[in-house]
Amino acid sequence: MTFVITDLKPFCIIEYEKQLVTCMKIKITLAFVALAIISGCATKVAPPRDQANACSILDERAKWERPVFAAANQWGISPGTILAFMRQESGFRQNARPIDGSGNRRSSAHGYSQALDGTWAQYERARGTGRRDRFDDAADFIGWYLDHIAAITRISKQDARNLYLAYHEGPTGYRRATYNGKPWLIEVANRVGTQASIYDGQLRGCESRNMRRFERIVAR
Repeated sequence: MTFVITDLKPFCIIEYEKQLVTCMKIKITLAFVALAIISGCATKVAPPRDQANACSILDERAKWERPVFAAANQWGISPGTILAFMRQESGFRQNARPIDGSGNRRSSAHGYSQALDGTWAQYERARGTGRRDRFDDAADFIGWYLDHIAAITRISKQDARNLYLAYHEGPTGYRRATYNGKPWLIEVANRVGTQASIYDGQLRGCESRNMRRFERIVAR
């Protein structure tokens, strides 16, 4: 006996609709994945191309101008010093982490300022929650920590060289002069001090109004 199916239309429509729904679900899922990837990439900020010139840095990264001067004015640490510390510590790379030759992390340092976990936790207790990969938080951290260092060690806030030694060794290490056994660190600190002065000089030309305001605040 032969059976003949005379009407396949309902069956075909049902299967077609099932496939259509499945395809739509896949497309929606892929759209969300793509959006997440794009959003993640959008939050990353590339380092400035010309890191030797503070004016070029702030021209290329216009959103950095306000937080760097806000931190400078609040803590009495020059904007050139804040930028010089960032350049030395991370090369302005927001996700910078110290690694050894094998690719292993050397410490918990992270972000623009290379703040350690413990020091960052102190900062958050004092200033509220922040992120080490955010420029404004990192700038405020550097100002806050250098203000803290200056209060403990009596280092002048205009002395970027010695502030860097204490930043690296910690206030206790600085007072014990642990840096004396690290000629390479002294060389780096000298470089940071020179860079801070250069940056401040450049900013007096291109950010004269902001620099005059900063200098009036620290002169009080």
